This record gives sequence, structure tokens and C-alpha cells, in this order.
Amino acid sequence: MHKDGHIYLGTSFLSDKDGNETSQKEYLNLKLANRHGLIAGATGTGKTVSLQILTEGFSAAGVPVFCADVKGDLSGLAAAGVPKDFLANRAEKIGFDDYQFEAMPTIFWDLFGEQGHPIRTTISDMGPLLLARLMDLNATQEGVLNIAFKLADDEGLLLLDLKDLRALMVNMDERRKELSTAYGNVSSASIGAIQRQLLVLEQQGADHFFGEAALDILDLMRTTRDGRGMVNVLAADKLMQSPRLYATFLLWLLSELFEELPEVGDRDRPRLVFFFDEAHLLFDDAPKILLEKVEQVVKLIRSKGVGVYFVTQNPIDIPDGVLSQLGNRVQHALRAFTPRDQKAVRVAAETFRPNPGLDTKETIMAMGVGEALVSTLMKKGVPSIVQQTLIRPPSSRLGPLTKAERQEVIQNSPVFGLYDEPKDRESAFEVLKERAEAKAQREEEQREEEDRQREEKGRMRKSRTGFTLPDFGRDDRPTRSSRRKSTRKRRSNRQSVAEAAMKSVARSVASSLGRALVRGILGSIKRGF
Repeated sequence: MHKDGHIYLGTSFLSDKDGNETSQKEYLNLKLANRHGLIAGATGTGKTVSLQILTEGFSAAGVPVFCADVKGDLSGLAAAGVPKDFLANRAEKIGFDDYQFEAMPTIFWDLFGEQGHPIRTTISDMGPLLLARLMDLNATQEGVLNIAFKLADDEGLLLLDLKDLRALMVNMDERRKELSTAYGNVSSASIGAIQRQLLVLEQQGADHFFGEAALDILDLMRTTRDGRGMVNVLAADKLMQSPRLYATFLLWLLSELFEELPEVGDRDRPRLVFFFDEAHLLFDDAPKILLEKVEQVVKLIRSKGVGVYFVTQNPIDIPDGVLSQLGNRVQHALRAFTPRDQKAVRVAAETFRPNPGLDTKETIMAMGVGEALVSTLMKKGVPSIVQQTLIRPPSSRLGPLTKAERQEVIQNSPVFGLYDEPKDRESAFEVLKERAEAKAQREEEQREEEDRQREEKGRMRKSRTGFTLPDFGRDDRPTRSSRRKSTRKRRSNRQSVAEAAMKSVARSVASSLGRALVRGILGSIKRGF
């Protein structure tokens, strides 16, 4: 599984000119594992097993792993495998002499908090770029959302959850003229569109994702006392019903790792390996600016000690700028039924370092389940010659855990109790509610003062003349003196409300970041490390 800084992937069999067959074990070099990778292949060809054995190898080498469990099968990582004839036969055929069954140390996560510990982040942390992608906003609407974040930063409004952003949009609609002068055009139509998309997000369950306690990235990078890396499995079967939420969440998590982790240079192994399953969802219909930033993150995050492995059916699902960064590759069979499939086969074959004794294109279409073309990086980052490889059998269970087994793992998790209960501290919703109530109270006091002044004038006229003058309308208008008094009174009211608002803002800022906000490549807040 793991030996001398290498992860065992499987065995390839080579034939010489005389028909003599020799075997060669294929390994992934841990020192170059942060140069990223690709697992590709048609449905049912063995991608999940390849992901499973890589996860086992990284964990055994002390490298924490994060992976999304789209079908539920990866939960079996938390249990030891069960002896089966086909597993034993594969192990014997490839010479996997020390094959044994064992469970991986696992933490289960779930955005909805049903099959694992909840994962949350705040609206402020996600930032406007990813949030606009999540809500599928056009350029104009995204501009208004950027103004909303700038206004929140300027006024110390902490955006934690959807109700905070919704309250801010209502406030912006009331202040459109003022904000348009200071920040640029803010239209009711754009605000309305954003509010409708917030409602859609809420219906998709995103309200479970936004809030506190927010995820601490270090909790994804735990190791056990015996030095094994924790395997973080995200339950994504329900999440996949909202594919845009799934893709945006994983991209946010990747950006958080990029922004928070320090530069570590070249290490003997990664600090964390991140598997991005169903990777095509990240790139489908993504705007050019987002693709450019994703490519930038993928290029730079390896210096933080993070390896990113994309899992997808076709390599053409990955943009060329990202695909060129993926040095470690496990390519399962592809079927060339359509012109697009034929293009995928050609692209996959052409991206490998050629093997003179192997027709790569024909092999891709002819391989069976559990076979793959493997090419990994060798010394100095040179890719190895592609080999047709029989992938080793997994040591953990093939297939999902039962509900009771999953619950037992959750109960014994090292993060149990840290994220399970939501928190709701003072944020934009409460601050803006205080402002609205203060404004309403000020207006009520002003009306009461005007009524009192009218009554006082009436009494004064009656006392001077001995009878009540008829009301011709104009006498009810305040005199110059009373207008000055009223103005002074209103100014006094405004000052007290402003003071109250400033105190509320100060409390909000002090209880949130306590310093100026700086945003990174994908809009996430940069905290340093």
C-alpha cells in the first residue's frame, strides 16, 4: 500500500519480442503527489476503486485526504474489507503479497448535517465571485452583489447567513439613490433578481451551508496518534441534486485551502490531498474569469503542499489550462460511441508519454473493469511511460456502510460536538433591524412632537383672545421659531440614532474579524496563517 515514499497502484505486464512476459509494479511518488492528478474513465470501469486505493495509500503515508462521496460507496473506507475470491485472485495475480484488510480513520461530513458533521461557512467568507456563480447572476447583477459586499465591509456589517444578505438587499433598495452616487448604479430590478435567487438557494438547502460555526480548515488536516492521515468523506448523494451548489462548495473549499495555508515549498509528501469528483460540474458553463482563477489556484496551490485530483468520465471535461497541470494519471476505459467520445479517446491517448510496445488509443477502448493506463511523475517531474496496469484491490470495504455503522463513526469522531449545533451571533440582520426600529421610533417621536406643538399653539391663541380662532389652515403652519426648535429636535434625534448605529457597528466589527478585510483570488477572506 505504502512503501519508501511511494504508493502502490497496481502491476503492469510487459511482453518482449519473444513473447516472454515480465511484471512491473506501478507507484505514485509521494514527493511529487502535489503535482496533481486525474482519474478518468467511463461509468463502471473502476474509477471509484482507483480513488479508494489512492486514498488508502495517502492515509497510510500520513497524508490527510478530502473526497466527495457521490454514490455512497466511499463510506466503506471506514470499515475493513471482507475477503472475496475475486479480490484474492487479483492480489495473487499482481503479486500483492502483503495484501490485508483494514479500515481507514474517517470523518464524515455533510452540508445538510444528516450523514455527517455539518460543514458551514459564512456569506462573508465565500465572497461575491463564488456567490454570484452559485446564484447564476449576470454581469449587472454580479456588480450589484459586489456593491453589497463593499457596503457591508465599509459599514462593518457581518454577513453570516442568507437572512443577513437578504436584509442587506432590502436596505440597499431603500437607499438606492444614495448608494448609486457613492458606489455606482444600484437598480431595483437587480436587487429583485438577487432576492429571487436567494429564495432558490434556500429551497435547495443552501441555508444549511451558510452560518456558524464555520469550518476550520485545520480540521480537514488531522492525523491519528499512530501517524495515519484522516480521511474526510463528504456525503454528496443529496448534494448532487443541486450540482451548482456542489461544485461551488468544493471550489470554495479549495480556495480556502489556498488562502489560509502557508507556502511550504517541496516536501516529502503533501499536507493534504483533495479529490474533486464529478469535476465536469465545476467547469460546465463557467464564465471565463472564473476558469482563469481556477487555473491560477491549481497552478499555485501545490506550493501550499496540497495535491488536487480531478475525477471525471472524459478528460476533455477539464479545460486545457488545468489539464496540463495534472501530472499523475490513471485512465480507465473509454467507449467511443459518438464523435465526442472518439475525441475524448484521442485526447486521452495523446496526453500520455508514448509506449513503443503499446497502442494507447486501442488499449483505452479495449480495457476491462479494474484495468487502467497509468503514468505518474518520476524524478525531476518527468512523466513515466504509460503502462496498462491491473489496479490493486482495496484494503477497506467495497460498498457503503450501514446507517448504524456510519453513526458509530460519527459519534467517535475527533470533531464530534464542534460543528453539530448552529450558532447565531449578532450580524447584519440584527444591526439593520436595530437601524430600522430606531428610524421608525424617530419618525414616531417627530410626529408626536409636531402634534404637541400644534396643541400648544392652539392653547396660546385661546389664552390671548379668550376664544378659539377658526382654523383657516395657514395658522397651523409652524412659525420660524418653532421650525428652528423642530429642526434642532430632529437633529438631536438623528444624532442619538447615529450614535446607537455606530455602537452597533463597532460591536459587530469587534466580534467578527477585528481588522480590515482582504479578499483573495476567488473572493474568500484572507486571514493568513
